[in-house]
Amino acid sequence: MKNRNYSIKRIVNWLLPFCFFTFLPLNAQIGTWKNYLAYHEVKSICKAGDELFVLASNGLYQYNINDQSITTYDKVNGLSDTHITHIAWSQQAKRLIAVYQNANIDLIETDGDIINISALYNKSMTDNKTVNSISIEGIYAYLHCSFGIVKVNMQKAEITDTYTPNMPDYPVGLTPYQDQYAEYITMVSTLNPGGPIYNHFYESKFIKGILYTTGGYFLPSMPDNEFPGIIQTFDGNNWTLFEENINEKTGYAYLDICCIDVDPINEKHVFAGGRCGLYEFNDGKLVAYYNKDNSPLKSANDRGTELGNDYLLILGIKFDAQGNLWVLNSMAQGVSLLELTPDHQWKDHHQPLLTDNTENTLPGLRDMTIDSRGLLWFVNNNWQNAALFCYDMQNDVLLKYDNFTNQDGQKYNITWAYCVVEDRENNIWIGTDQGPFMIKKSEVGQQNITFQQIKVPRNDGTSYADYLLSGVSISSIAIDGGNRKWFGTNGSGVFLISSDNLNQLQSFTTSNSKLISDNITSVIVNQQSGEVFFLSDKGLCSFYSDAIEPNEEMTKDNVWAYPNPVSPDYTGLITITGLSFDADVKIIASNGALIAEGRSNGGLFTWNGCDKKGKRVASGVYMVITANSDGKKGTVCKIAIIK
Repeated sequence: MKNRNYSIKRIVNWLLPFCFFTFLPLNAQIGTWKNYLAYHEVKSICKAGDELFVLASNGLYQYNINDQSITTYDKVNGLSDTHITHIAWSQQAKRLIAVYQNANIDLIETDGDIINISALYNKSMTDNKTVNSISIEGIYAYLHCSFGIVKVNMQKAEITDTYTPNMPDYPVGLTPYQDQYAEYITMVSTLNPGGPIYNHFYESKFIKGILYTTGGYFLPSMPDNEFPGIIQTFDGNNWTLFEENINEKTGYAYLDICCIDVDPINEKHVFAGGRCGLYEFNDGKLVAYYNKDNSPLKSANDRGTELGNDYLLILGIKFDAQGNLWVLNSMAQGVSLLELTPDHQWKDHHQPLLTDNTENTLPGLRDMTIDSRGLLWFVNNNWQNAALFCYDMQNDVLLKYDNFTNQDGQKYNITWAYCVVEDRENNIWIGTDQGPFMIKKSEVGQQNITFQQIKVPRNDGTSYADYLLSGVSISSIAIDGGNRKWFGTNGSGVFLISSDNLNQLQSFTTSNSKLISDNITSVIVNQQSGEVFFLSDKGLCSFYSDAIEPNEEMTKDNVWAYPNPVSPDYTGLITITGLSFDADVKIIASNGALIAEGRSNGGLFTWNGCDKKGKRVASGVYMVITANSDGKKGTVCKIAIIK
């Protein structure tokens, strides 16, 4: 034991001159998940001894009355699903039953142990399985559904019986479970479990370390699907809610905020758009709003009728580098694309290509982005004329692409064009209901282009290949620091595709991961930490990936490893960060032996602590030698392994 301690001390002391980074805050471990769920709107409270279980915003947390501690529950720390509708406590079984919207069931004990009962959720049946209420009798929970009653033994954690109304032993006289809402709501209302205020998330931007999110959703074809105006931001520690109840100032509805952007000159200066116009904020407070009465913006025109300020559709906005705000005004007549200058002057850039045969602006103009060439891209996300647009802001030239024909001459009838983004090789990607398409950088800006579909070899001994994610509805695309593509989908979860587009590196769904929904509205990457955020119809979650923004140059001051030293009980990945794009990385032992090697994902490389044969390396100091993609020498850092 003395020898071991001396060896560890000697290793650490020898490494200290190189390890200024050891004392820096470490990133979350790669491959881990986080949920960012709301616990604001309290629906039910169950008392379990000195504990309160609180159902709030369809999430669950536990409060200890004695020590005032709060424990939140989600898929990351044990829950089997998302969106709880009912909870009830059995004093005899000493367990809480939590029923989900999809009829999945969890039993939860006060010490945090969770048992899942998935029989009702998995059962194939034509009847609606939604649980409407719960009754508790002893160790049994009776779940009241439209088709009958399901009896759950909470002590044995199993479904023991199912009753339909025509059965002679159908339970009658059951009393619905009464929670302790009235008794404890005053106490609970003072608690702060953390998280956002709302679980409504639609579009997002990540700018200067802050995640900006909108909560609205609006398409003219779905006018009844509306949300109150919501803008929430997250700085890595705290959530901030922008001013609400703006309708009291404007005199018209504040709904479906679905686009947002931040002034590049002043990060507190934010614009947002939605169903009812354009809004200007400073430090989260409304400073101005724009509608048909005080600006060139026009309300939606429905068969010759102007619908007024309650339907003034601003679904896409984007700041350019000079601080000009570009605005898309959907369904308006005679107005389509406008520019609002920093001194609040409006410039009209109306384009006939943005109108239909009635001279109305197309109904779903959104998802604006400016590429590395200074070209403004956006889509019309609507079945009437799904299209991609490229606008040359300097020369006032607009190109419209609605002939979705691939390199093999196959034409697609695209119903929805959801998103557009530029990758790190300057190619343009578009997400549609028929899968992802790519415009090669050599064709960008041309009148006639080909919508490339990446061919992925089957590698089964044949020469056959399949189009990348063909037929998968791609709702959002994000490019990470390693030029890998994150594809969010409508109903199929999330896919991560390699930088060369030929390999599927990850496929996340609710059934095989901690993803909280398979319906993704937006994917956004924190390029500095590698955290990938997934906005969905059930809230927000994230995954720590193994790629970050690369450095232009590698130096001894910006390349470092963590954790360092690596303790005996650590089994996760060791991360080398601060690398240049596609850097060559070699792990060398003290005797000069090559232990591991590879290429960085953006600015990051991970090592599992094993040699090339997969064996865990011995205690010692290991050299990390790097070189850039051109083979020029980079820098050196050291990692101490302690066993």
